[in-house]
Amino acid sequence: MTWKILAAGKPALAYAKSGIAEYLKRLTRGPAVELIHVKDGDSATVSAELLARSQNSFRIALDERGSAWSTTQLVEKINQWEMNPSLKTISLLIGASDGHAEELRNECDAIWALSPLTLQHELALVVLLEQLYRAYSIKRGSPYHR
Repeated sequence: MTWKILAAGKPALAYAKSGIAEYLKRLTRGPAVELIHVKDGDSATVSAELLARSQNSFRIALDERGSAWSTTQLVEKINQWEMNPSLKTISLLIGASDGHAEELRNECDAIWALSPLTLQHELALVVLLEQLYRAYSIKRGSPYHR
């Protein structure tokens, strides 16, 4: 299974760049993860670009209106997705600063709220990558998740 993370805008903050690089490096020991930055802009434009770039994949929008999943629930979902032979790519969509357009939310297979808090996009990307790393660490039996 391949993970495509599509995010509006490129990180500018040093802590975010460092965290993103660290977790992408750690994830090289796990599933295939591809990070794609799309040009930031208004909600409608970014949402259209995210939908276009995530065609033919299982789409998950990261949105504060989505369902909150515990780490254990995320691992269970990953296990289910991996058992589905028709599911090859999961696209995680991080939208513009003003959120996803309703059309994008309607087109997605799931909507996931990383937190009930509104997170700055660069921080959301770090949290997302850390949770993917944590989920695959649990699957490997690594002591990372205690």
